[in-house]
Amino acid sequence: MRTIALEEHFVSPVFVSGPGKEFMERLRGSGPRGARICEMLQEVGDARVAEMDGAGIDIQALSLNSPGVEQADAAEQIAVARESNDFLAEAIKRHPTRFAGFAVLPVSTPDKAADELDRAITKLGFKGTLINGHTRGRYLDDKFFWPIFERAVALNVPVYLHPTLPPKAVVEASYSGFSPPVVATLSGGGWGWHIETAVHLIRMILGGVFDQFPKLQVVVGHLGEGIPFMLPRMHRNLPPEMTKLARPIGAYLRENVHYTFGGFNFPGTFMNLLLEVGVDRIMFSIDYPYGSMQEARTFLEHLPVSPADKERIAHGNAEKLYRF
Repeated sequence: MRTIALEEHFVSPVFVSGPGKEFMERLRGSGPRGARICEMLQEVGDARVAEMDGAGIDIQALSLNSPGVEQADAAEQIAVARESNDFLAEAIKRHPTRFAGFAVLPVSTPDKAADELDRAITKLGFKGTLINGHTRGRYLDDKFFWPIFERAVALNVPVYLHPTLPPKAVVEASYSGFSPPVVATLSGGGWGWHIETAVHLIRMILGGVFDQFPKLQVVVGHLGEGIPFMLPRMHRNLPPEMTKLARPIGAYLRENVHYTFGGFNFPGTFMNLLLEVGVDRIMFSIDYPYGSMQEARTFLEHLPVSPADKERIAHGNAEKLYRF
């Protein structure tokens, strides 16, 4: 069974020395596992491919690790995005059947971001883009960012919405008052950045992004960032009569959004997503190097779905959406 993994990360030299420097230093200093993850993020060659072979992973679609460039100033975003995309393109050239790319964009300058997306798709052969959440507290429902969506629709490529930490004021208001490790985990991968991403996506819907760009497709990870659990309630409590949207909120979540695993190898959570959005909206991913390739592949093999549906999740849906 062919496998295409869609939330797999790397870092470029310019990112490591620039907007990712603090993140990499903090990760490296967190212990042996963090130091090992730093090494794995920087490996986009034979060693990663060998690990893919061992786990039965055919393709990784690579994206620049969070926090990406979104919190940097505009000039740094432009430089790091271009250099990171060029770095990734070279890695793909060395392993063209094993790696694919999601473009880094200087989102704080939307016109330049749209042009960089165009270059990444038409010149570098990338499959789409990944955006790491808000830009210094500014969300993608803001019409300021809509040139990016306009170009994505014109190019017929999806936008992957990846988590980032909530804005500092949110962290201080909602997640402070505990030990530093608890605050870091609660506001990050333990809870906060999943809820942050869910709120971001709902803002995009309520802000009219998909009414303005009805063909736009967005991808979120981690089996929906908690959205499937709340989908029926939002659908009921936010009707079009209130939102003034063209469709019910559930329609956008089932027709404009796709969902990946992202290291959430949890059967109950998967079944909730499957029941709410259907098999054609679910795609495989690992969240490498934070998630285990072998564990993700084993979870995929044991999904309680038909062989045909398992093929859709493993590769068919990604082939259709990203044109692999």
